[in-house]
Amino acid sequence: LSADEEHIKSEYSNITITEFVLLGFSDIPQLRWILFGIFLLMYLTILICNSVIMLITRTDETLKTPMYFFLSNFSFVEICYVTVTIPRMLMDLCTQKGTISLVSCAAQLCFVIMLGGMEFLLLTVMAYDRYVAICSPLHYAVIMNHRVCMQLVAGCWISIIPVVTGQTYQIFSLPFCGSNKVNHFFCDVPPLLSLACGDTFVNNLAIYVASIVFIMVPFVLIIVSYGKIICNILKLSSAGGRSKAFSTCSSHLIVVILFYGTAIITYAQPKANQPEGMGKLLSLFYTILIPLLNPIIYTLRNKDIMVALKKLQSKIYWESLEELG
Repeated sequence: LSADEEHIKSEYSNITITEFVLLGFSDIPQLRWILFGIFLLMYLTILICNSVIMLITRTDETLKTPMYFFLSNFSFVEICYVTVTIPRMLMDLCTQKGTISLVSCAAQLCFVIMLGGMEFLLLTVMAYDRYVAICSPLHYAVIMNHRVCMQLVAGCWISIIPVVTGQTYQIFSLPFCGSNKVNHFFCDVPPLLSLACGDTFVNNLAIYVASIVFIMVPFVLIIVSYGKIICNILKLSSAGGRSKAFSTCSSHLIVVILFYGTAIITYAQPKANQPEGMGKLLSLFYTILIPLLNPIIYTLRNKDIMVALKKLQSKIYWESLEELG
């Protein structure tokens, strides 16, 4: 902290904060209804697209495979992830208040980190699934049986929950005695730590360790998996076989690049080097834009899902006709 920041915090040292104020987009009040309409439309699109993916992967017999089981879980996490942040942001745009209690802020932070971490872990599990499918196709059904798939998903939840709960408790154990204005549209770690009066060295260290464990380690595993996948694909003699294998992995690879690209830019770059408002802008990417793109990428680039969607559409159409006639 600079000398000025230290002086300001010392002046407020006797003030105990009981609630925060999320500033969100209060600096552009003239655009609040336009932003409300855009974010509401994006939120509804995310809910509908991911719900459709969950529906068809559970009802269509051809999609009852490990790859689509993990995709269904990923869609569920996406729905939960955006629901933690966007409805609150929409409410703040309407009321222009932005006040949030410490307990609500802690709960939001906990779920944001937990669900975000789950997405990274599920992307790693999905990469492993593609690795087994392409590199060991004869043993795929045995290795990736339903029990193993359930254990992998359960393992992701079990590993992330205690770490995130501990981190949230650690952050909110700090004294917040200065300004209560959070320059963000949801409770995130960097803006909250900037308001803490105590020593945040341990908290920052814990964040970097958690980032390495839940972001960088999975990223390395995904890179290794895709390295082996690409080597095996290139060994295929059939051009059609290579094209089909690349097509199977391309959607997942695009999503991985989007997720990790934004995460690395957001959390790896020192905050002092980021322009004012850059953190908020990047947050819009990984909390709204990427969850919006994910189901579109998975549906448009996947023939099996497109076929299942047409079958579902046809089924709904004929059922509607039967009810009318």
